[in-house]
Amino acid sequence: MKPAVWRTLALLAVVAALHGGEIRANDTSANLAAGGLVLTKSDTIEMQSEDLYISREAVRVRYRFLNSSGRDTTVRVAFPLPDIGGQGFFDGDVSVPVDATANILGFTTLVNGKPVQTILEQKAIVGGTDRSSWLAANHIPIAVHTGGADAAIAGLSQAQRAEARKLGLIDEDDQPLWIVRTTYHWLQDFAAGKPVTIEHRYKPSVGGTVMTGIDQDGSDETVRTYCVEPAILTTLRRSAKGDSGPRYSENWIEYILVTGGNWKKPIGDFRLVVDKGTPQTLVSFCGEGVRKIGPTTFEMRKRNWRPQKNLSILFLDPFGAD
Repeated sequence: MKPAVWRTLALLAVVAALHGGEIRANDTSANLAAGGLVLTKSDTIEMQSEDLYISREAVRVRYRFLNSSGRDTTVRVAFPLPDIGGQGFFDGDVSVPVDATANILGFTTLVNGKPVQTILEQKAIVGGTDRSSWLAANHIPIAVHTGGADAAIAGLSQAQRAEARKLGLIDEDDQPLWIVRTTYHWLQDFAAGKPVTIEHRYKPSVGGTVMTGIDQDGSDETVRTYCVEPAILTTLRRSAKGDSGPRYSENWIEYILVTGGNWKKPIGDFRLVVDKGTPQTLVSFCGEGVRKIGPTTFEMRKRNWRPQKNLSILFLDPFGAD
């Protein structure tokens, strides 16, 4: 793999939010970028290690933090889900992996091996303004992806519908326009000098298309984004039959890694494992020192590291692969 193409975000101010991925062409589902924990800014807590596993079925990450300040402290920790909804949301097939009103990724958390009770905060945002109160007053659920909002909008009076349009909540076809912003958060105690392990796991939102659109000469943006190597391009060319193009389907995952000075030191020990699922699958992502550690797994390790960009992972499956 070639030099890193990471993008900033993973332990940021609690006000930060994660945004969805791009919408692609026909027969395509778009992904929602998600990432790791968010902490309020702290100069007392250091991240000793981060162990991150990513596949198309699961994301698992384990952090080890240490309060090295010499005094006990309490920090609000949050996990923002990807923003969903907004203008054009229903024009594309966006991948929402879990059929739930709020927890669309099936996010769970353990602290020192025990489940933590989180607080749910969910808002309906239009142009930067929170319109949650208006929706609640008019008995409209915030979750746009479950279908309940459509039925509630259909039951509005003409006056209510006109007001909703004026506020930018619906368009002329009564389609919801608000962005759903969901955050799970809790207060975490960090005793002086005692390590704290925080783990979470969720199902990633996986984008995809039935046939890869990669230009086999290596000139397109996909090749640059995922650092696709010449050997993979050669395999794609060899698979092509006539004018039908490479006989591979395409999936992609975006994972948001964060930097920005919100913890005391760089990550002491960072480990990433990417699992492509089957030996026949091709996988590509940008990183340094990546090595194969199993039939389907690849590892990258860093010491005293601050990631600078997002992680974008491309999976290519041959047609007919099990």
